[in-house]
Amino acid sequence: MKKKTIATVFAAIFLIGTYARAQASGTDEALIAQRIKGVENSLIEFTPGAPPASGRAAKLLTLAERMAFYKVPGVSIAVINRNHIEWTKGYGVLKAGGAVAVTPGSFFEAASTTKTVVAAIVLGLTQEGKLDLDADVNTYLKSWRIAENDFTKAQKVTLRLLLTHRAGMPKTNFPYDDGGAPPTLRQVLKGEAPAGNKAAVVELPPGSQWQYSNIGYVVIQQLLEDVLGKPLEQIAWERVFQPLGMASSTFVYPLALEQQKNEALPHDEQGATGTPAMHPAALAQGGLMTTPSDLARFTCELLRVYNGQTGRLLATATVRQMLHKEADLDPRLFGFPVAEGLGVFVMGSGRGISFSHPGQNFPGSTSWLLAYPELGQGAVIMNNGARGDLLTFEIIAALAAVYGWPDMK
Repeated sequence: MKKKTIATVFAAIFLIGTYARAQASGTDEALIAQRIKGVENSLIEFTPGAPPASGRAAKLLTLAERMAFYKVPGVSIAVINRNHIEWTKGYGVLKAGGAVAVTPGSFFEAASTTKTVVAAIVLGLTQEGKLDLDADVNTYLKSWRIAENDFTKAQKVTLRLLLTHRAGMPKTNFPYDDGGAPPTLRQVLKGEAPAGNKAAVVELPPGSQWQYSNIGYVVIQQLLEDVLGKPLEQIAWERVFQPLGMASSTFVYPLALEQQKNEALPHDEQGATGTPAMHPAALAQGGLMTTPSDLARFTCELLRVYNGQTGRLLATATVRQMLHKEADLDPRLFGFPVAEGLGVFVMGSGRGISFSHPGQNFPGSTSWLLAYPELGQGAVIMNNGARGDLLTFEIIAALAAVYGWPDMK
């Protein structure tokens, strides 16, 4: 996900609280149906850089209208309340012009939201004493190592710095020559053909500044595979997916033939169907295929453990460490305060504290995870359109209005 997209994302979310209003409480079926209807019929047009309309000045729009406006064929939503999934629902179709409807079981690209799952794996290993967040990562890397240079003399690259985008790693996406054999993970890290990305070479003093880096998470992938002697897809299954019952989550792509029948295909800004551009080797930065329901199961686990309940992945202290503000980002980046946790972005404070991670994959898939740990509430929203981030902002604002989510200022 590019910095410009992240900035727009948080600018929108920052404004949500300006017109949030609680409409109901309780969990009976009729009330949940009322809430769903409220979300579906209370979207308000989002204009980048401007606060949303409120009160009687706001024109309420339907989700179907906004999907058509943004040329997003399909959307899937999972909503969390009281630390549990309250409802899930799919809208639209998997492919523009197609007849297969989106359901809560449809597969979407998690894009950069993948990073939060990877961070949980890392923290589980630190909890077990197998990794140290502040050790030189070259201590663990075996099949490839970070090259020493003038930038690494005073401070080595650590997992804490990689997780928070402060390791000095380059900003790069992952093009490659698809005319022959796909690049290996080591070719990606070295920036060697057929990989077409920048190499994972430190270009800023580690710890000196924030620079969003996808390849930093690919370094984490290599480290995990070296330490555990298994591919990331197996590590994730054993340590996250299987324990949490996330049966519709995988790092294997293309999907199995039966799963492909329920895969949401990406669409460009004009709504034209595109070909998925999932990388064959670099996975930790955005290679997860999943459903909002599965990501919501993962999120509920974090929320319950944060609030002191026994967890299947992490201890309460570890989850709270994950959501601790490791680094306050320069307010000039987004125009307001945002902090980095370990694999998540953190906003607000007190009961209004939230954690989140957006994601956007070329040529047109969008994902968003947002949760309020003190309130046990949140949502996961995924869609298959290049302008889906703007639609997601409007859906989150509608959710905030219905559920009374706090202002994040």
